[in-house]
Amino acid sequence: MRPLLLLCACTTLHAGDWPQFLGPQRTCTAADEAPITGASEPEPLWRRMLGSGHAGPVVFKNRVIITHRQGGEIITEALEAADGKPVWKHSSPTTYRDSFGFDNGPRAVPCIAAGKVITHGPEGMVEALDFDTGAKIWSYDTVAELESPQGYFGRACSPMVVDVKVLLNVGGKNAQGGAGIIALDLATGKLLWQATDDEASYSSPVQIPDDKDVSAFFTRRGVLVAQNSDGKVLADDSFRAGIDASVNAAAPVPCGDGRLLFTAAYDVGAGLWQWNKAEHKLTSVWKKADALDCHYTTPVYHAGHVYGLHGRQETGMALRCLDVATGKVAWEAPDHLQGGTLILVGDKLLLHSEAGELWIFSADPKKFNLLQRSQITRAGHRSHDAYSNGLLFARDAEKMVVVKVK
Repeated sequence: MRPLLLLCACTTLHAGDWPQFLGPQRTCTAADEAPITGASEPEPLWRRMLGSGHAGPVVFKNRVIITHRQGGEIITEALEAADGKPVWKHSSPTTYRDSFGFDNGPRAVPCIAAGKVITHGPEGMVEALDFDTGAKIWSYDTVAELESPQGYFGRACSPMVVDVKVLLNVGGKNAQGGAGIIALDLATGKLLWQATDDEASYSSPVQIPDDKDVSAFFTRRGVLVAQNSDGKVLADDSFRAGIDASVNAAAPVPCGDGRLLFTAAYDVGAGLWQWNKAEHKLTSVWKKADALDCHYTTPVYHAGHVYGLHGRQETGMALRCLDVATGKVAWEAPDHLQGGTLILVGDKLLLHSEAGELWIFSADPKKFNLLQRSQITRAGHRSHDAYSNGLLFARDAEKMVVVKVK
């Protein structure tokens, strides 16, 4: 086991930790977990009532952190992972109102690093809280400082910590110029650098595993690779819908050997790019419409293939397996669904659907093999889950539930 997180570089990983958006390495993959060998009904353990929001939980040192909204406050609280016993609670005032009236709560998943919990509220406030006590250490207002726009559904980029910097896609600007992507100092919250005029998307950045010095962003305009030290843009490529009423939401997917897969709906499709570390060069390998057009779900990579949800939430999605090298569809599941999110555990995939069902199926590129299908939450929600020590932490519009996956 590596002593340091690839992304949250100052946090020592323990078995079962899920300390940030999309897991330990930001790849939707649970590390150091026992394999799922059967297909038994998941066992409910405990639940916690919550306010509004789509921000998923994170788990670190047997403690779960969740952020949600109650009335005029954004609530971030720590609970014991085993039984939900409260540890601490922090509240911050908010006046955010969703432009479409969908949900006024937070979207961004917190990140735990160097004894801090980093949150990013829909109103544009970035906060660092003490992991042990919940006390506020610093805050940074991206609206007041950078004119970060609200966009369609508020600010939603989940913070990524790398090289003691908090990286975000905020789509801002100030007297110094564009601040599409920024870095804040992890210790103080001070703005370290800003770069690009790109508008914010609903995607969150990832670090390229084969090159620890750079990170990949999927901004509203498209693909971007930036240097962590100073924000220098090393490569970019336009990849977005032709219509203005569209969003890029899935995170970039590292596919081994410097390859990155990007995908979006609204007739954009999927594309594979190759990053050359030595030359700092990004090359387009292929782009295909109607192959894997992900509305908001980040696909999962495993053994040369990605598994993801193809299509728009409004019209229904199809679970597909895609060959990374060629972009060809290997299979499509027979039952369509409105949406959901994915986690890889060993050679099994967990899909928590918008209908509130948990699907467990094999990461098998030859066929769709559904092993288990159970109702675990209410319908109508799209937050990302966390997986720790055999437990799935999932939420819906009113509560967080914890189930043991057998």
